[in-house]
Amino acid sequence: MSSAPVAAIILAAGQGTRMKSDLPKVLHEACGRPMALWVVRAAQEAGADRIVTVIGNGADLVRESLSSEPLEFVEQTERLGTAHATQQATPLLGDFQGSVLVLAGDTPLLSGATLASLVKQQQESGAKCVLATFSLDDPTGYGRILRDGEGKVTGIVEHKDASEEQRAIKEVNPAVYCFDGPTLFRLLPQVKNDNAQGEYYLPDVISMIASEGAGLDAVHFDDADEFLGVNDRWQLAAAAGKLNQRILKSHAMNGVHIVDPHSTWIGGNVQIGAGTTILPGCFLQGKVVMGQDNMIGPHCFIRDAQIGNGCHVFMSHMNQCRITDEVRVGPFANIRPKALLEDRVKVGNYVEVKNATLHEDVSVSHLTYLGDAEIGARTNIGAGTITCNYDGFNKHITKIGQDTFVGSNSTLVAPLNIGDEAMVAAGSVVNRDVPDGAMTIGRGKQEIKEEWFKTWRKRKLEQQSTEKGR
Repeated sequence: MSSAPVAAIILAAGQGTRMKSDLPKVLHEACGRPMALWVVRAAQEAGADRIVTVIGNGADLVRESLSSEPLEFVEQTERLGTAHATQQATPLLGDFQGSVLVLAGDTPLLSGATLASLVKQQQESGAKCVLATFSLDDPTGYGRILRDGEGKVTGIVEHKDASEEQRAIKEVNPAVYCFDGPTLFRLLPQVKNDNAQGEYYLPDVISMIASEGAGLDAVHFDDADEFLGVNDRWQLAAAAGKLNQRILKSHAMNGVHIVDPHSTWIGGNVQIGAGTTILPGCFLQGKVVMGQDNMIGPHCFIRDAQIGNGCHVFMSHMNQCRITDEVRVGPFANIRPKALLEDRVKVGNYVEVKNATLHEDVSVSHLTYLGDAEIGARTNIGAGTITCNYDGFNKHITKIGQDTFVGSNSTLVAPLNIGDEAMVAAGSVVNRDVPDGAMTIGRGKQEIKEEWFKTWRKRKLEQQSTEKGR
């Protein structure tokens, strides 16, 4: 195979009116990534060293959203067709000596392997263009592939410009091309707009190459799904579903047990170690990095989280947080941003943790809020404990030492320091620091009122009698 360089042009200027959204079409997400980013990844996997993205609608937002990628941008100020859009890359790639992929930014299912096969065919054959094709029983809307009596590709005709005979052709053009760079940029200025739409069509370059006899080739693919273009939200849902199944299969092949692929969603940036089981109803998105031998689910939402080894997260929500090894979370726990749960921590039902560090072997089993806090190793937090971290103006820190016991229904008013091996009696309101080894009791004195129930019942009966007499 030739070692010629590879570039890619991604057409991402379209308005996408059928999406019925203010967001540019190519920025709508499928499995946690904008559609355009899936195309960028495929081009990179195919060996593209330079990627030029043609932007138009929402140009500034597209540029900003993809700013972390090594991309070059050009703007198409008028939407005059695919050849016109491709031509906008001329100032950047006009002198490029190599293969140039031209791709649509709304085809998130394209794989790097498919694009690599087109590059390989173009470079080994010396063809001036290699295009992908596939066949459909109902090819409505697609450009048709035209071949001569020997089966050679002679051109492409758009659906709107096709004759009835041409519309009967099943082989279609998904608009995925690999050009010889110099040939592409030589022919682009020659494209005319004498068609039903008055636009400059990139497939016309294919016809020019065929008429020159300069070398035109095609690779037919059996998987039509890979070329699915997204024009509306229903097509976006379909593409996301297919992407998700591809992602799930990849994890399964790497040793992850996906119990129910039909109810599990995993984003494209998620990493999962072997031996982990994902139970039904789980949704993992963003930058999730998970170790080995975990049990996740059922019914968990996890985004931008780090999870160690041997953890069990059960019917819970985790976002922008980290747990280390052998941690137990749930059910119905909410682990919020900047929370850190160290080894063997247990966070049980209806517990919320935010911007707090729970050191190893801490137990928080029920009905608790820990915000802006640090909890020492082996400390037990009783049910109903609340850290009062906000005074209406500022957030304050609660620090609790090691081997401390906080009784149920305690209210801890920050800023507060509770020492090691200390004890907070159940029902206490604590707003003063507690030294090491001490116990604090901060609750009202209990009173006993004899015969109170008889008095209460008499008043209740009198009330009921009055109400019946009305």
